[in-house]
Amino acid sequence: MHSDPRTEALIKGHLEDPFAFLGPHLDGDVHVIRVFLPHASEVWLENKQEKSQLKQSHINGLYVWRGKKAPQHPYRLLVTENGTERILHDCYAFQKQISGHDLHLFNEGTMHQAYHMLGSHTAEMQGVKGIRFAVWAPNARRVSVVGDFNHWDGRMHLMGAHGSSGVWEIFIPDLQQGALYKFEILNNNGSLLVKTDPYANAFEERPRTAALAGINITHPWHDQQWMTQRHDWEWMHKPLNIYEVHLGSWKRHPDGRFYSYRELADSLVPYVAEMHYTHIELLPVSEHPLDESWGYQTTGYFAASSRYGTPDDLCYLIDRCHQAGIGVFIDWVPAHFPEDGFALAHFDGTALYEHEDPRLGKHQDWGTHIFNYGRNEVKSFLLSSAHYWLSQFHFDGLRVDAVASMLYLDYSRKPGEWIPNKFGGRENLEAVDFLHELNIMVHEAFPGALTLAEESTAWAGVSRPVYLGGLGFSIKWNMGWMNDTLSFFHKDPVHRRYELNRLTFSQLYAYSENFMLPLSHDEVVHGKGSLLDKMPGDAWQKFANLRLLLSYQMSSPGKKLSFMGNEIAQGREWRASWELDWWQLGISQHQGIQNMVRDLNRIYRNTPALYQYDFEQAGFQWLDCQDTENTVLSFLRWGKDGQVAVVLLNLTPVPRHPYRIGLPYDCNYREIFNSDASSYGGGNLGNSGNVRAQAHPWMNQPYSADFMLPPLSCIILLPE
Repeated sequence: MHSDPRTEALIKGHLEDPFAFLGPHLDGDVHVIRVFLPHASEVWLENKQEKSQLKQSHINGLYVWRGKKAPQHPYRLLVTENGTERILHDCYAFQKQISGHDLHLFNEGTMHQAYHMLGSHTAEMQGVKGIRFAVWAPNARRVSVVGDFNHWDGRMHLMGAHGSSGVWEIFIPDLQQGALYKFEILNNNGSLLVKTDPYANAFEERPRTAALAGINITHPWHDQQWMTQRHDWEWMHKPLNIYEVHLGSWKRHPDGRFYSYRELADSLVPYVAEMHYTHIELLPVSEHPLDESWGYQTTGYFAASSRYGTPDDLCYLIDRCHQAGIGVFIDWVPAHFPEDGFALAHFDGTALYEHEDPRLGKHQDWGTHIFNYGRNEVKSFLLSSAHYWLSQFHFDGLRVDAVASMLYLDYSRKPGEWIPNKFGGRENLEAVDFLHELNIMVHEAFPGALTLAEESTAWAGVSRPVYLGGLGFSIKWNMGWMNDTLSFFHKDPVHRRYELNRLTFSQLYAYSENFMLPLSHDEVVHGKGSLLDKMPGDAWQKFANLRLLLSYQMSSPGKKLSFMGNEIAQGREWRASWELDWWQLGISQHQGIQNMVRDLNRIYRNTPALYQYDFEQAGFQWLDCQDTENTVLSFLRWGKDGQVAVVLLNLTPVPRHPYRIGLPYDCNYREIFNSDASSYGGGNLGNSGNVRAQAHPWMNQPYSADFMLPPLSCIILLPE
């Protein structure tokens, strides 16, 4: 038998440089071909219409051909396995394709489209079709592609390393698109790991975790008009009202099956259009193994979840949204990743994507790993993931989850459980640099796309440009507004006169950032109850308070976001395991809330004064923020060219009449919205549709009028 030590290394699965041993080589003046086919009984070389048999050099499957003339390229092998003959090409007859320039950009941390280089891709080399694989595993002794096509035998498709770059590559000819595969990694300790591809574009459905080879997006897009308009979208001065959706629990089939992306295109899109939302925000649809994580435990940063269909199916859903005039954001999770052994965690046997030291690399609250933002290849990975969703799926922006946990080294840690930065501070400088690069990339490469930061601290300049010292996000969630507002509305109205500052305080900082006002999924889960359940009082007061809360959000400065179910006054808190309680729309009070939200969304979109100056002090003016005796707030929302909306909030269940309000113009004021309307489930008190201003200065305004303020109500008026 062959005594070459490389043969023994191959048989034992330890061969580290397969391209130097397998495939075609020149040995002196003799041409040699070595192939490893452990399941074959015979192997023949088909060369220029001639066949010659390869000799078995090792009983475990090494076959060798020798000849004085080089075989034609690409040569073919006729292989007999278990009595069946098949024809294949030798993967080691094809050279590696990744360029040194691309490897340099990747190792430098500046590659924004690494998904074209790494992962699996259909390819054609020398007229032969197949799949090209590449993976980053710098601390591996060898890496192999394994799957059904090679009996999951890591010795058969050993990848070749690109020097010190840490990138391994192989082209497997004749392999069919969609074949299941993983990477088998021999680490420096001699242990074998079987990992899914970090750059895979599709996975088999959970609980299985193999990737699908060479999946390409082929969807024919029809959203050119939307994408062109988005390029020049003046979003700061336009309405932005987001419907936050978890696709797995918006609606389900009677047998519990998820709606597919395509089914959602036929049901969710018309619903959102009918309700007059401007955008949808999808809780993470990147691949994840655990339904209960809602997508926030991501394992596939380049793969649409197979729960709901294929990548093309997701493209179809987004395309349908755009054709209906609805934008789509994706919730994206660069803050942490799960410990699942098949995925990123200790990918090549070392802390590759994460930190080795748990004081830096372990998220204690969520039992997850924190990305090592200081490693260039990790930056290329995350930047490329963001680029992938925006470019390949036409998403209109990223909602970036848990930004605060990225910014602070001591986030949710006790003294001694974290390591200060090089200046002795608590700021994660590498994460800050990464966020700078992310936001610069998004805004340069995708004009009109937004980045939305869920950031819960007082970090300065989250939504200010990087060149002005900010983090560069488009918008920051106003978590302070959300917490203060919900705390206020939770109070019994008899005590609200003492809590009015919870609603007025946000005006002290409302224009320090580009704020979004969220009533998100986090507020209606984990024992917090639904929005309706948070409201005090009897059933009538609960629904009236909810109408008032939603009206207050929509009339206040800042862009809007509300979680699915809020618009139908869902009675119980959200459960990801089943659909919303749509049956409650058969109850008049719930139907009334939906009617109100529909009208309020339409009024918001059609009233420039309610959105044009969301981020500027000039767009807001208090009429009275100190009427604690009546617990009434009144303010003006200003738009361009003197456009104005008058907003009146009665925060108690006591009607206020007559209640004098200062007004800026001498004219009739039309009541365009009253949350107490009978069609919304209210008592139908109001002002008969309009009020005439009188020459009676009041509240620092030249005119005024007496109003009827229904109990627990919001009224919006426009001058005619």
